[in-house]
Amino acid sequence: MSTSHQNDPKRRALGKGLESLLPSRPSAPVAPSPAKAIPAVVHGTPLEIDVDLIDRNEFQTRTHFDEAKLEELASSIAATGVVQPIVVRPGNNGRYRLIMGERRLLASKKAGKSTIPAIVRDVSNVQAMEMTIVENLQRADLNPMEQARAYERLSRDFHMTQEQMATRTGKDRASISNFLRLLRLPESVQKSVEAGELSFGHARVLLGLDSPEAIAAAAQKVLALHLSVRMTENYVQGIMNPESKAKSDKPVVAVDPNVREAQEQLRRSLGLKVSIEDKKGRGRVIIEYSGIEDFDAILTALGDRAYKA
Repeated sequence: MSTSHQNDPKRRALGKGLESLLPSRPSAPVAPSPAKAIPAVVHGTPLEIDVDLIDRNEFQTRTHFDEAKLEELASSIAATGVVQPIVVRPGNNGRYRLIMGERRLLASKKAGKSTIPAIVRDVSNVQAMEMTIVENLQRADLNPMEQARAYERLSRDFHMTQEQMATRTGKDRASISNFLRLLRLPESVQKSVEAGELSFGHARVLLGLDSPEAIAAAAQKVLALHLSVRMTENYVQGIMNPESKAKSDKPVVAVDPNVREAQEQLRRSLGLKVSIEDKKGRGRVIIEYSGIEDFDAILTALGDRAYKA
C-alpha cells in the first residue's frame, strides 16, 4: 500500500467505522490474565476477578472469623452472588492484593465461586492499611485486642501520633489511648480479652495493678469467680489498698443511739470528722484534722484551758 493511501483521511475514517461495527474487546470489563499488566485504576466500575489471583491483605487486623456467620454468608453468595464488591489494589505479576472484603472473599471461595466483583484502587501501603482499619472499626468487627494492635501498628509502622490516628479513624484520642494501654497486659490476659472471656472494662480495671504478675493473678481470680466489672473494681481496690479493705472487712458493730447523737453533734460543732468508740461507758473520742486551721478550730472549741493544760 502506498504512502498516499495510508495518509488518506477517508481510509482512516473507514477503519474507524469498521472498528465500531466489529469491536475487538468484550463489552463487560474483565480482569487481565496473569501474563498481562495490571490495568489502570477503575473508579467505581467493578471487575470480575479470579479469586485465585487475589492475595490476602497483609495489613488485616482481624484474626478471628465467626465460622457460622461465614457459612451463612457463603450460602447467601451461592444463592444471590456478592452484593457489594470487594476492594483490591494492583500487585505483582498480574495479581491483586486485598484491601477490604476478606469475609466476602473467603465466603465466595466456600460457595465455589471462581470470580468475585472487585474495584481496583491504586493506593499506597499507608492508605491501604488505613482503609482496612477504618472499615473494620466502622463495622465493629474487631475485638479490643485487635483494635489495640491495629493502632499500635499505625504508630509503629507509619509513625502516626494518637492525634493523627484519631483524625484518620474518626475515633476519640482518649479511646485510642485506652486501647493501646491493653498491650501492657500479660500475654495470657490478652488472650482472655481476645477470646471474650474478659471484657474491655475488666481489662482497664486490671491495668490499675502495678506488675504483670499481679495483673495475671487477679485475672485468674476474676475468671474463676466470674466477677463483674464492678466486682472487679472492688477486688482490685482491695489489692491496691489492703488497709481500707481490712477496715471494710471488720464486722459492723451496733452503735448506741445516744453515742451516735453525741458524735453527730460534735461533727456539726467542729465541722470535722469525729468518731466515738464506746464500750459500756468507756472509750475514746477521735477528732481528725487536715491542717493547722482545723487544729486551731479544735483548740478554740475546747477552750484556752485545754490549750494551757
